[in-house]
Amino acid sequence: MEGQDEVSAREQHFHSQVRESTICFLLFAVLYIVSYFIITRYKRKSDEQEDEDAIVNRISLFLSTFTLAVSAGAVLLLPFSIISNEILLSFPQNYYIQWLNGSLIHGLWNLASLFSNLCLFVLMPFAFFFLESEGFAGLKRGIRARILETLVMLILLALLILGIVWVALALIDNDAASMESLYDLWDFYLPYLYSCISLMGCLLLLLCTPVGLSRMFTVMGQLLVKPTILEDLDEQIYIITLEEEAIQRRLNGLSSSVEHNITELEQELDNVKTLKTKLERRKKASAWERNLVYPAVMVLLLIETSISVLLVACNILCLLVDETAMPKGTRGPGIGNASLSAFGFVGAALEIILIFYLMVSSVVGFYSLRFFGNFIPKKDDTTMTKIIGNCVSILVLSSALPVMSRTLGARSQVHQAQGAHLDLRPSLQPSPAEPPQSRRTPSNR
Repeated sequence: MEGQDEVSAREQHFHSQVRESTICFLLFAVLYIVSYFIITRYKRKSDEQEDEDAIVNRISLFLSTFTLAVSAGAVLLLPFSIISNEILLSFPQNYYIQWLNGSLIHGLWNLASLFSNLCLFVLMPFAFFFLESEGFAGLKRGIRARILETLVMLILLALLILGIVWVALALIDNDAASMESLYDLWDFYLPYLYSCISLMGCLLLLLCTPVGLSRMFTVMGQLLVKPTILEDLDEQIYIITLEEEAIQRRLNGLSSSVEHNITELEQELDNVKTLKTKLERRKKASAWERNLVYPAVMVLLLIETSISVLLVACNILCLLVDETAMPKGTRGPGIGNASLSAFGFVGAALEIILIFYLMVSSVVGFYSLRFFGNFIPKKDDTTMTKIIGNCVSILVLSSALPVMSRTLGARSQVHQAQGAHLDLRPSLQPSPAEPPQSRRTPSNR
């Protein structure tokens, strides 16, 4: 009997691993497809050539798509963990949702951490150097020569970073144990380096999020149709039409030798056409869209911003006054054992909305900064180099999102399942399998 129980337990563990691997693959496949359509929407069409550069661009495109899919998965894991916990609390004995367990959540966080390190330190540097490489002088040009140059550049970059850290440790902490720890790249060096990158992401989020919260009102005002109050749209469209015709006549009357004036007039004509398009869109919009959607969205943004600021203030006060509120790094009760919010499902839904709002605001704030303004992708006119830069930026922001959500007071299952996204070491360990007794089979239903 003991032998049969052991075989049954091993079979259940095997089927559990196969099921979790299948779910992870399907989820990542969906994210990869969505990321591919997003990148191809902004990728410059002139890069699509049938030669050696086309192959290099295609490889860089696949690597960038993989990185964007990993970033999207890292962002969605926080809401997915919260939703899974509330579903298991609501239906604890339902056989058809037993696949949604702590082992799956822990495995997803391990994969997100591992793939984030892989993309940040291997795939994205390889894609950038591979895109810029031409092959060493004296060698036959081709894909192999470019791959060889890319690998050499990656090795030199790794040696440079390792040397910088070695010198920094020698100046700060000249200890034999610190020097020996550098030899253990997998367990010490890479997690430490990724933690530094995550710290940079947190600092970037702290800079981008307030800017994004203030810019969200402006961005939504540009996307939505504003109410028409004491405005005559027909008169404005008529004036813009006359101005467009006047600029067009001036363009037709100028000679081709005056290139400077022609360029200025063409740019002015484009601005006038853009303004005319906006006015025509406002005129065609329905009364419900003008008078109801715009005020409702603005009020919703104001409420979300107020709640976010209030949560941050309350959480900071709790950290200053109550020592027990400090994160201890210990395991929580686990998935499906306790609710993450005192308000139950409603509080969990509010946390999910705030997490998405925080991420969107940080991205809007990132592109609103003057230094990163040139990173804004344009439809059908974005180079692969700029796409790689955008993917790396979003990956860094997504790696710091769990810490920022913690600052908001969102107690996600990341900190309860020991699958923190900021640490590589959990990804090197197997996911803890649940005991066979906790899994219900059709025979004991």
